[in-house]
Amino acid sequence: MNEQQAWYKQFWPWFLIFLPLCAVIASLTTFKIALDNSDSLVAEDYYKQGKAINMDLSKVKYAKQIGMNFSLEQNGNDLLLTQHGGPAYQAALKVEFYHPTLADRDIKLTATADASNVYRITVPATLTGPWEVRLESYDGKWRIHQRVQLKDHAQLWLN
Repeated sequence: MNEQQAWYKQFWPWFLIFLPLCAVIASLTTFKIALDNSDSLVAEDYYKQGKAINMDLSKVKYAKQIGMNFSLEQNGNDLLLTQHGGPAYQAALKVEFYHPTLADRDIKLTATADASNVYRITVPATLTGPWEVRLESYDGKWRIHQRVQLKDHAQLWLN
């Protein structure tokens, strides 16, 4: 006589349990990855930031009216900013580099001009690829904001 084995000793019940179990494990893993890697592009106070953009635009328009124009040149880890237009500006300059997707790579600093009116900035690593560059006067009267494609040993114009 053939004796039937207990269900837990057979192949098919375990195979049928294994497939849904894989789906549950994969969904829990995906959920953990989503919790650990939050999206840094979404702002908590998006409404306030939207209102602030309108105020920023007046500074950008003023910079265009007075003809502020800077060249940006990168040599390795050194960034050189030189003024080429507008009224002579020799005070400190607020310089900000924003990466479009990686907030931890953003750079914010205050630069001062040397004797030849060149703002020299040393960054930890060579910046390449797309960046948002913002130059603002120390007193906050004008601002230049532009998206650029940074390359080593290339000169870009910010106006």
